[in-house]
Amino acid sequence: MFAFFPPKSFNSYTLQKKKCFSYLAFVSKSILIYLLSLDVCSISVLHNDFKINGCSDTEKESVCGSDGEEIWHADFIQQMGVNTLPDFADALRFPGFYESSIAAQEACKQNLAVCIKAYKSPPEEMDPPETSIYPKNDVQLGVENSLVCHVTGFFPPPVNISWTKNNVVVTEGESLSRYRPRNDGTFHIFSSVDIVPEERDIYSCTVNHRALQGQAQTKIWGVPETTAVSPRLGPAVFFFFFSEEIIVTL
Repeated sequence: MFAFFPPKSFNSYTLQKKKCFSYLAFVSKSILIYLLSLDVCSISVLHNDFKINGCSDTEKESVCGSDGEEIWHADFIQQMGVNTLPDFADALRFPGFYESSIAAQEACKQNLAVCIKAYKSPPEEMDPPETSIYPKNDVQLGVENSLVCHVTGFFPPPVNISWTKNNVVVTEGESLSRYRPRNDGTFHIFSSVDIVPEERDIYSCTVNHRALQGQAQTKIWGVPETTAVSPRLGPAVFFFFFSEEIIVTL
């Protein structure tokens, strides 16, 4: 179960980047009830920073980011903050962030108890994912590359992502990113698979999420023929890549 406070007019504030505010989101999944506190602060018309503190009776989460990308999260198991930015000449530090996350969890637990009594399991709000598939680098036959499957705009996590090559399930060379929050409260995630493209290879990325209501969302990427020969210039090889979406009812 999921409800916004205030309702989803929150999206328009985020897109227009006019205000800095907080809102509470109430989630109930079966008997588990979650409370998310999302702080969105627009520094300028160019950037939109956010911090999410989430809790349930069994879990807790604290994530900071900018423009939809995570930059820091709290690891409550290791009792430390984790910087997820790329390496720079001088590493960025986040002093006091972990300690403030601990304090935020206490407030989150208190608000959770209030919401459990006040809202009595409202209908769960879900957003279906949007999926795209593309190569990481320019494609050359026989040259190692990676295919990326970007799944975005879904709520709540998790999603299940699987790959096939020529209708055979891929079991090696896969990698999966963390769930990354977006400014509108939904999430996105990247899955990738190592490939060595050859003519007529067909790859697919299949995504399952509760909001799809049993219909798997599949994106297909392929390397069809062809090799063309120019009598004056010698062999010229052309690669054509396509991507399409199909829906599979399970």
